[in-house]
Amino acid sequence: MRIIPAIDIIDGKCVRLTQGDYGQTKVYRDDPVDVAREFEDADLKYLHVVDLEGAKKGKVINWEAIEDIITKTSLEIDFGGGVKTEEEVDRLLDMNINQINIGSLAVKEPEKFKLWIEKFGASNFILSADVREEQIKVSGWQEDTKLNIYDLVNKFKSDGLEYVTCTDISNDGMLQGVNLALYKKLRNKFPDLKITASGGVSGMEDLEKLKYIGVHGVIVGKAIYEKRVTLTELANFN
Repeated sequence: MRIIPAIDIIDGKCVRLTQGDYGQTKVYRDDPVDVAREFEDADLKYLHVVDLEGAKKGKVINWEAIEDIITKTSLEIDFGGGVKTEEEVDRLLDMNINQINIGSLAVKEPEKFKLWIEKFGASNFILSADVREEQIKVSGWQEDTKLNIYDLVNKFKSDGLEYVTCTDISNDGMLQGVNLALYKKLRNKFPDLKITASGGVSGMEDLEKLKYIGVHGVIVGKAIYEKRVTLTELANFN
């Protein structure tokens, strides 16, 4: 199971939200590169980067911070936050981003996402599904939809979709544990997909439970910044 620390960026700084609420933003560090280097120095291999301003505005905003992290570390990075155009996809892949998270666009313009999967390859993309009570929310979690997580995944399964990251908004940033029932259900419905859990990790016990379920990866954010887990513990987890 991949352990994937997270860096969320607003105004070039490393921040965390609580339950996706931009009104509950806490700045942890001024320079995301310093944080990424600490992850790399601890022998962690993966990194999840989110441009929160981009997610809200519908276009990538923090290009400089993203490029700095890519060029100044050797971490395998997946990025999300407002990717809406083929030009952005081209630019990110040219910058050597490992994978691009597609969320709002997959809901609002599914045919475009299908074309991207065909043109650039499914392995370059992660379907990013942000849910509250299994219902999809988009635009940086600001907008409701009538679509549930399972129907969304099914839209792209026949197109070669390989990776899905599901964030439970209710748990995100709460440090109260993960929604195991949700990830069990996803694993049972889509056993061939590589599913990453996101939202609510409060300690190493949550990682043990997710590993038992058999998810492909888990994103760890606030638990790191609030020192509920150490980087050494994460790097040694297997």
